[in-house]
Amino acid sequence: MLMLKNDGSILVHSDGGSYKPLNWMSPPCSLADLELEDDHRAAGISEMWQVTHKKTADKLVVSLFEIFHDTSFDLGVDPGLIKDGVEAHLQELLADQIDLVGDGHQLVRREYMTAIGPVDILARDASGTAVAIEIKRRGEIDGVEQLTRYLELMNRDPLLAPVTGVFAAQEIKPQARTLAEDRGIRCLVLDYDAMRGMEDQNTLF
Repeated sequence: MLMLKNDGSILVHSDGGSYKPLNWMSPPCSLADLELEDDHRAAGISEMWQVTHKKTADKLVVSLFEIFHDTSFDLGVDPGLIKDGVEAHLQELLADQIDLVGDGHQLVRREYMTAIGPVDILARDASGTAVAIEIKRRGEIDGVEQLTRYLELMNRDPLLAPVTGVFAAQEIKPQARTLAEDRGIRCLVLDYDAMRGMEDQNTLF
C-alpha cells in the first residue's frame, strides 16, 4: 500500500504484519512521474514515480505494476498532535486532588523551582512536613533518580528540611518501585480516568 501525503511525503506499507512503513521519504520532498522506457513496459510496469528529498537530494523510485484501488481523501486542516494524559495534565489533576497523596496534605505550589530544575509539586502533609512529588506517565528508574537529586538538594534548605518524596505515575515499573522504596520514597499509582471523573464504562450497575 502506498500512502502519499499533501506535504509530499510517501510511505510504502506491506499488506500485513507490520505497523511501520517498509520504506518512506520524509518531507520536504517532491514527486514526479518518470517516462517509461521499453524495458520497463516489457517488465509490466505501468507507472514509475521518483520522490526526491529537497534538502538531501535522496531519491526513492517506485514502480507500479498494477493498481487495485486509488482513493484520495481531504482530511482538512491539521490540528496537530494532542496527547491525553501527559505529565502536565496529571500534575494539574493531582494538585487539585492533593488528598490522593494522603489525608491532610495541602498544596504549597506546582513547579517548585530548585537550582537543578522544578519539582512537579511541593506539598505539606498533615504534620506540616514538606513533600516533594515527582510525576511521570510511566514511572521508571530515571524518574526515581531525578526525584532523589531534588530531595538531596531540598533537604539542605533549613526552611524546607526535612523533605520526603513521593513518586507518582500511572504505571510504576517494579525496578523503579524497588529503588524508590529503598531510598525512602513513597510510590503512588495514579488512575488518570478516575481523576478526571470518568466512570468505568464496563460496569453494569
